[in-house]
Amino acid sequence: MENKFQELFDLQKKNQFAIGNTTYKERIKKLKALKKAIEVTYRDNIRQALYNDFKKPFVETDLTEIYPVIGEIKHAIKNLRKWTSKQHAETPIALIGSSSWVVNEPKGVCLIIAPWNFPLNLTFGPLVSAIAAGNTVIIKPSELTANTSAIMKEIITTIFNKSEIALLEGEVDVSQELLKLPFNHIFFTGAPSIGKIVMKAAAEHLTSVTLELGGKSPTIVDKTVNIKAVAKKIAWGKFINNGQTCVAPDYILVHESIKEELVEALKSQLKKYYTDDAATSNSYCRVVNKRHFKRLEQHIEDAIKHKATIEIGGTTNEEENYIAPTIISNLPDEASLLQEEVFGPILPIKTFQTTEEVIGYINSKEKPLALYIYSKNNATIKKILNNTRAGSTCINQNVLQFSNHHLPFGGTNNSGIGKTHGYYGFLEFSNMRSVLKQNFKGSIELLFPPYTKRKEKLAQATIKWF
Repeated sequence: MENKFQELFDLQKKNQFAIGNTTYKERIKKLKALKKAIEVTYRDNIRQALYNDFKKPFVETDLTEIYPVIGEIKHAIKNLRKWTSKQHAETPIALIGSSSWVVNEPKGVCLIIAPWNFPLNLTFGPLVSAIAAGNTVIIKPSELTANTSAIMKEIITTIFNKSEIALLEGEVDVSQELLKLPFNHIFFTGAPSIGKIVMKAAAEHLTSVTLELGGKSPTIVDKTVNIKAVAKKIAWGKFINNGQTCVAPDYILVHESIKEELVEALKSQLKKYYTDDAATSNSYCRVVNKRHFKRLEQHIEDAIKHKATIEIGGTTNEEENYIAPTIISNLPDEASLLQEEVFGPILPIKTFQTTEEVIGYINSKEKPLALYIYSKNNATIKKILNNTRAGSTCINQNVLQFSNHHLPFGGTNNSGIGKTHGYYGFLEFSNMRSVLKQNFKGSIELLFPPYTKRKEKLAQATIKWF
């Protein structure tokens, strides 16, 4: 197996300059071919594959898998000429006689390790950036969504030669072997615990990394809000994809004076979205596999052990990996739902009295990938923004920041390293190479050795006046 991967890596390494020297027009042609494959040729196959993997509704597949990738491709096509053009930089007067610019050159041979929760979106999204930047790429999708991985492999094999882009299916051992190779860049999406393993492996070769991780994204709801409107947004943001979303509201911090109203509004909204029995709804997908089902079931059992209140849901069906949309309140801080990233259809609710209390609680934990603020009070919003840290924030909305290709997306520290989407994704797969060209004899040559008294005075003048 190791030799097989080494051969593929060497093949792409040999080809990297040919791919890196392609014009923006040639890269756009490749992006258009990928767009056609996803949007037209394989669209029905993609929808069916995701349904087979975890009963993902076709509409959700369109909105959360296909649309984001198509949007990335369109954005790259529109802007790629500008992104790949050399960017002139100012040259200080002390360096008169020279000119300066920056070239965004490809990093080289890249590895994309993708997750299972949005398998198409989080595989082909970064791939778009890698193609736009002119890299060769080896892709390792998740083994947990095998049907979708098979379709993606067919798409890649149809469009690209393996010396440019290749997709390798397989178990964890495939990723482990790939991480031994000296890639020029690794783009990983997944849990922080695995991100640390990836970063450690990358350090062996001083390989740069983009780590799109996760964490417990807080959702703050103060007493100034329209409760029904807020409940509608949170219920959608939390339970889309069965809560298996890295930027889903992980827990709610609600002002104690409106807690009961918010809970009732959320319960009402969940019934509107998924009926009284979500198991029969064609709008509600499933937990991806037995291991994650058991993990989530243990969270519910732990909450019951701590005498928490199950406001709605809590029912499970192991045979179908089904967990009903669940809201749990009155949890003690030591409960597992408040300690670990939920990543499933369970929403813990915690109350607060003051904004300072909210800020202190959030800052006592790792920096989240996302932070959501629901408030009509601008002073409160500003105070929370200024005194917390997060990868991204939505005000009076959630999840949608991921869909804006003009915004950088990514975490900070435990929730990630580096940014993606649009120009920021292009930069992640690029090296900003600085170039200075000497056009004619410059004044700096007047300061070359030997260092006479006259040159000492000239150096002092340079420091003072230039």
